[in-house]
Amino acid sequence: MRDYQLPGRSAVFAKNGMAATSTPLASKVAIQILESGGNAVDAAIAAAVLLGICEPQMTGIGGDCFVLVKPAGSDEVIALNGSGRAPAALSADVLREEGHKVMPLHSAAAVTVPGAVDAFCQLSRDYGRAGLATSLAPAIHYARAGVALGPRTCFDWQRAESSLQGAARDFYLLDGQVPKPGQVFRAPGQADVLEKIAMEGRDGFYTGEVAQDMVDSLNAAGGVHTLDDFEATACTYTTPISGTYKGMDLLEHPPNGQGATAILINNILSHFDLPALDPLGAQRAHLEAEAAKLAYDARNRFIADPAITTRLEHMLSAQTAEKLASLIDPKRAMAAPAVVSESVHKETVYLTVVDRDLMAVSLIYSVFHSFGSGLASSKFGINFQNRGAGFSLEPGHPNEAGGGKRPMHTIIPAMLRQNGRVIMPFGVMGGAYQPNGHARFVTNVVDFNMHPQAAIDAPRSFSDEGNMAVERGYSDAVRNELSEMGHKVSIPDVAIGGAQAILIDYENGILQGASDPRKDGCALGY
Repeated sequence: MRDYQLPGRSAVFAKNGMAATSTPLASKVAIQILESGGNAVDAAIAAAVLLGICEPQMTGIGGDCFVLVKPAGSDEVIALNGSGRAPAALSADVLREEGHKVMPLHSAAAVTVPGAVDAFCQLSRDYGRAGLATSLAPAIHYARAGVALGPRTCFDWQRAESSLQGAARDFYLLDGQVPKPGQVFRAPGQADVLEKIAMEGRDGFYTGEVAQDMVDSLNAAGGVHTLDDFEATACTYTTPISGTYKGMDLLEHPPNGQGATAILINNILSHFDLPALDPLGAQRAHLEAEAAKLAYDARNRFIADPAITTRLEHMLSAQTAEKLASLIDPKRAMAAPAVVSESVHKETVYLTVVDRDLMAVSLIYSVFHSFGSGLASSKFGINFQNRGAGFSLEPGHPNEAGGGKRPMHTIIPAMLRQNGRVIMPFGVMGGAYQPNGHARFVTNVVDFNMHPQAAIDAPRSFSDEGNMAVERGYSDAVRNELSEMGHKVSIPDVAIGGAQAILIDYENGILQGASDPRKDGCALGY
């Protein structure tokens, strides 16, 4: 139980349905969909698409998504990969000839074809109840009527303003200025696009006028995208991967997502007696940082397009974790074994919904960097992701940029399963931090018996590119001890990530929602 004399959040308890998202309006809309007879898939799609209006720097229909679904009456979990591919004409050789050593982040070369819309259409058709038009109706309304922007959204918007280019500045600035908290943001062009999708399905986005607007805009910015690239976009059903941590199964997406990294971190940490440590102490943070360094090194070398990814079984094996754990000095930080591929703040929304029939959805949806590539289509204002930044330009690398390939993805939804039953969909936002965040959430819950809300509230640390970011929730004494161990410690300018979770309490027939105070959102139930 939390100390009610200190700032904090209580979990939200409800019987019939629960949604946890990063803005209150999206949580409210999800609950309204459930109350009106829709299921968790209908509600999750509604909330996700609306978040593209409420938090356009984080996500939008120009981005990708990954989804885990537990259908009602089953503990089988289905994974849907809604990540798009590079245009067929993308060439790593050409980019290297132009002088690039890494993918140019804010250019059309980094824009992969958006995959989320196709995934939402497929998911609604296969597992929804209310229909796609019902799920899109709230976002269509608010895109025209406008949404009042929250303080965290505007904080992130201000930090990303310089990345907006050309038409994006017209669509995502208000009279040329970054919006302030409480100002109203509208996206009527996106409302038109969503109406087309509601009437025509995925063809309303990937063919015709909307696709032509996207292709023309990308070509004008130097891209090699074609209408065929857009029309060929197709999501993929896959089987989740899993790892067991002290009786708790962590379910993740297979590559091209980086979920295997979270499983590997937990497998490494299982070789240390974490429950004997202070959960907010330096020793726990140190061990986690060292495990993450080793796991991210494996990620950078092995995770790529699922048709190309190598040695996944090696990453997930108990022997690999044991050998890596033996490399950790409990008293001293190692030099980073590899440069973590992402070094700047990344933008993503994660949401989860559980309905009265215990259908559970874990959904993550992103344009990658804040406002993605910084480019937008000239007619409808669709902001393009820069997921191609996840490619490598190293010749022969499994993740080398190439036409028709999916890049390594950071966004990873998750679920926890215990004794054969799914007990919690959850996810952690924050670019490269996400696998580390998943591992920390699991160890908070399993090793330190924290309620999901407390596990989310607890301070975070993350060792990235030789710097260990340690949130202000830690004491100066902890930071000093970490420095003495050899970590280069700093207090991050931005809170590390965000998270949502819903605990399914089978014994009492209750859902318990948790939402991260680092964001503007909340959990709501009915």
